[in-house]
Amino acid sequence: MAAVAWGTAFAAYAALGGAEATVQADSQQMNATQRVLRPGPYVVHEMQAPSGTVVRQYVSPQGIVFGVAWQGPTMPDLRQLLGPYFERYVDAVAQRKARGPVFIEQPGFVVHSGGHMRGFAGRAYIPDAFPDGVSAESVK
Repeated sequence: MAAVAWGTAFAAYAALGGAEATVQADSQQMNATQRVLRPGPYVVHEMQAPSGTVVRQYVSPQGIVFGVAWQGPTMPDLRQLLGPYFERYVDAVAQRKARGPVFIEQPGFVVHSGGHMRGFAGRAYIPDAFPDGVSAESVK
């Protein structure tokens, strides 16, 4: 499980709870192709690394990353993705007694993550930061 928590397949994303302004630099650092989607009252920055892993950053109208999601053959750098929430994630994972998928649901912070070699997926979000009319199901 430590390998999943400390995955470093590629680094540098706008961190959960952070500002949208860093997304472009993050995309360049991971040598990713990037698309910007506007599916509702928020923006999704979708980046695909050369490895095939896709990272989506969900940004509110106020320019704050309220959710992140990942899927692909390599695990993203969760320290960078989760930013100030990473230590809470590590502490919650350390307290688990079971192996397998991670489901952390704390006040103000949610992470669902799982997978296997060459098949990882997960999402993390700040429930209180969702724009009006947006639900957790939007972060995927």
